[in-house]
Amino acid sequence: MTDVPREQRLILWIAVLASFVSFLDGTVVNVALPAIVDELGGGITTQQWTVDAYLITLGAFILVAGSVSDTYGRIRVIRWGLIGFGVTSVAIALAPTAGFLIVARLLQGVAGAMLVPSSLALITSNFRGAAQAKAIGTWTGLTSGAMVAGPIIGGLFVDLASWRLVFLINVLPIGVTLWLLMRLEQRDVRRPDARIDLIGALLCVAGLGGIVFALIEQPNVGWGAPMVWVPGVLGAAAFVAFIWRQAVVPSPMLPLSLFRVRNFAWGNLSTWMIYGALSLSGFIIVVYLQEQAGLSATLAGLASLPITLIMIALSSRVGGLA
Repeated sequence: MTDVPREQRLILWIAVLASFVSFLDGTVVNVALPAIVDELGGGITTQQWTVDAYLITLGAFILVAGSVSDTYGRIRVIRWGLIGFGVTSVAIALAPTAGFLIVARLLQGVAGAMLVPSSLALITSNFRGAAQAKAIGTWTGLTSGAMVAGPIIGGLFVDLASWRLVFLINVLPIGVTLWLLMRLEQRDVRRPDARIDLIGALLCVAGLGGIVFALIEQPNVGWGAPMVWVPGVLGAAAFVAFIWRQAVVPSPMLPLSLFRVRNFAWGNLSTWMIYGALSLSGFIIVVYLQEQAGLSATLAGLASLPITLIMIALSSRVGGLA
């Protein structure tokens, strides 16, 4: 995109690198799971929480991230997210226990939630027409590179050095992105009427967290244990309260009226099932290849490449067909 003005090129690279940081973390962690358990213990429960802790807070706070960006400005929120992601990455790399690592992953999910929606919003607010479509295509293609690079780089670090270095991969792109943000000339845009629904965000986190906690711990102690059914019931109640709140607050994070649109409702349901299957299979396959098949972390990462390359090569074509 050499014909794009300097400021727009900066915006595009900031958006790409900010999202790349978040996506890269999701792809490198799976290859490090067996090594994490070997050192910190906790078995499959630690492995599940290492993945799910990040996804819970990422999924919950990504809903409120748009409101935060409107209130404080997208550039500022991206800067906060990058700094938070960098600090939590270092904390994870230095984690002395599995519990410490999981808490740091929870906080890292909050930082990640600030990056993806804000970076895409930067593109949509600075590009118009055909240039916007081209910029979004570039953003999608380059961020997809994280799915290719993550498992290979992560596997090499695990095999040749330590799983702890896997979580420091993000430090370089974070530093570059912060430097690019300093070179931007435009000022942040804020909406004076924007509101942040903190209660809704907390209900969503409690709902998702309680339900997932019960599902992860149930195989260890059974459904009858209070440590399983109590958070499960409270989580379900909190999630119902979250849905109710979205129906009554003036500015909901998740406008329920959108689900009356057939394409939106069924498209989101399909996306949820498809990406749920992809995430689950990625977790299971990489862990199985290392713990049962005896492959190294690098080979396990390479084994995930075919499906990733096929997705990148065919996604735009299949999207057009859809």
